[in-house]
This record gives sequence, C-alpha cells and structure tokens, in this order.
Amino acid sequence: MSLRILHIIDSLAGGGTAQQLLVLANGLARHGFDVQIAVLQAGPRLLLPVSNRLADGFEPDPGIPISVIGRRFPIDPLADARLLRYVLGLQPDVVHTWDTVPGMFGPIGARRWRQGFARRRLISGEVAIRPRFIAGRYRIERWRPAWESWLERRFARSAAQYITNSPTVRDWCIAHNGLRDHRFTFMPPGVPPAPASDVPRDELLRELQLPPDARLIGVVGRLVPASRVQDLIWAADLLRVLHDNLRLLIIGDGPLRPQLEQYARLASDLEHIRFLGERADVWRIMPHLDVLWNGSDNRSVSTSILEAMAAGVPVVASDVPVNRELVLEGETGYLFPIGSRAGRADRARHTDRIFTDASLAACLGAASRKRVAGQFSVERMVSDHAKLYRQLC
Repeated sequence: MSLRILHIIDSLAGGGTAQQLLVLANGLARHGFDVQIAVLQAGPRLLLPVSNRLADGFEPDPGIPISVIGRRFPIDPLADARLLRYVLGLQPDVVHTWDTVPGMFGPIGARRWRQGFARRRLISGEVAIRPRFIAGRYRIERWRPAWESWLERRFARSAAQYITNSPTVRDWCIAHNGLRDHRFTFMPPGVPPAPASDVPRDELLRELQLPPDARLIGVVGRLVPASRVQDLIWAADLLRVLHDNLRLLIIGDGPLRPQLEQYARLASDLEHIRFLGERADVWRIMPHLDVLWNGSDNRSVSTSILEAMAAGVPVVASDVPVNRELVLEGETGYLFPIGSRAGRADRARHTDRIFTDASLAACLGAASRKRVAGQFSVERMVSDHAKLYRQLC
C-alpha cells in the first residue's frame, strides 16, 4: 500500500517554494506515492504566475487533488478547524508543511490531531493512522513577528523533523528561531532538465523586435524592492558604453513596474531595456540568453538561477549566502557585492568578459549544466524525500 503524503502550503501563487512543492509532488506521484496538496489561502490566483512556469513539472499533475482550506488571517480558528477535519478524513501517513504559517501549523496542531485520531479510533473501532509531521523551512524571515517565532519554538518538539533546501536558511533558523541543529535535514532543491527552445535565436529576436546582433541579458522574477532591479538597470546603462547592442529583458511583473519603467527612461531608454511582463514562454527565451542577472538579496533558493544554469546560461548574481550555494565563482558564473557602486561595476565587467570571450561563456555554461545535473536534479530531490518519508513511517 502506497504512503499518503499531504503537503500544506500557504499559496501556490508564490515563487520558488511553490515551484519546489509542485516538482516534488509530481515526482512522488510518479514513484507511486499517494500525494495530496492543501492550500491554506483562498484567492483567484491559485497557481503560479505564468512567468514562473518555465518547464514541465511546475504544473500539478492532473491526478493530484488540491484542496483549498480558505484561511483568512494568520490565526484563523475556523480555518484550523476545517484543516483538522480535512486531515482526520484524509488520514495521511506524513504531513509536510511548507514555510511560515503552514510550517508552524503542523507542530501547533499536532496535539489536537493526535486527540482527534484517538477519538476516531475509539468511536469507530478503526485503526486510525497517526501522521508524522515534517515542518519545512525554505526562506529567511527577517521581519517575522515575535509571536510566530515563540510559537514555533514552543511546539517544535511536536514535529518529527524539520527540513530545508538551504544550509543558509537552516543556520538562520538555528541562530534566530532557537531550533536545534539535529532536528534539521538538508535536501538540495531540484529543477527539471531545461527544455529546448522551439525557435532558433534569430527568429526569437525578430519576434521580440530586437536587432539581429543583440546580446541578451535576462532578469526573471517579481518586480519588488527585494529584487533590486533598479540596480540592474543602472548596470546595464554602464555596460552600454562597451556594448550598445545589449538588451536587458526584464521578465515578470509586480508593483514596482511603473516606477522601474520611469527609471529606465531616465537612466537609459526602453529600447535597450525591455519589460516583457509575465510570460508563459520563458522556457523559449532562457536558452537564448547570453547571461542571467540576479541582483536580489535572496532569502531563499532562487529557482530562476537554477533554471538558467540548467539551460547552460552563465549567471552573474549578488554575492549573498544563498547564491553562493548555487553559483561557483569563476566556474559557473560570477558573484558581485550587493547594493554598491563597486557591485554594479563588477557586474558590468563580468558580463563584458562573457560577451567578448566565447570560450569562457561556453565553459561557464557547460559547467553550469553539469552542476545542476549532479547536485540539483529532480530525481535526487524526489529520492531523498521518499527515503525520509519511508524512514519516518
């Protein structure tokens, strides 16, 4: 009989964490697990933004049931009661929660759920399954309310295991949330192999109305302050002195788009800096990029960096701990200081090297593909999780 795994997440309209859940869920389903997904927050955008759907595996398998609990507030007793009834009826072997509110709910609800399963067994005479709880922590929450951290510490012992895909996040949780090192299991993230683009480069350039000799720099993600896209626009304007044929393709949308477009007009122009918005065909564009830029102060693993590496695209990213876990300096790409003029100059200098040295670009791309295939494959991620689930049960 296959193990039943219930994944609980705030929303599937998020970023990399939601992508990782879907990739893992699809892989587990292919390996014979009975996979269920519960989404706590109700809303019109249940699934990922189209700009994040880069490859197969980022859509839930049609055979995986998705239930919406309808949580309205961080503390919502009615939603907790609905979730309790849902889990009592489902009787999963493992409950795996993903970050913040749902990551906290598993430990908090453990005692109530045990009591509920005991009552069910006494009333019905059935052998009710008592689930094992795994609390996933996948990002650094620097401004997390104190009451959330207190509750997590209070109920941490109810979780059978904490799990993360980043040593940086693990160390942060241990240092700032009071969690114990032995409670954490580290499992690297996984991304599917990069699909080949269905158009040649020259046809894509014509489609995007770009010059035939354009050098393409990609930026993929939400247009929010943490992404620091304004710094990337400034760096692109610096690089134009050497490469007037560069085009900065900003893929994604967000609340800062009007301000960034205005800034681009002042700093450069909207001819060299293109805002493509959310797109369902990033997988067609990614293999044709000459380099991917990421300037974020990343507090979780950047899936866009991994996807670029899988496609053989060199990465020039901010020098923050989470990015150091992915990008090997001088081997698969380059890192630059964040939020400084020197960082902008370094970004332009590294990109100039990639533009002018074809052999260097090819070596960086080949090393990136090899690193993703060896360290960040979906097969490895699914296998690691399946092993943990079986051990717990």
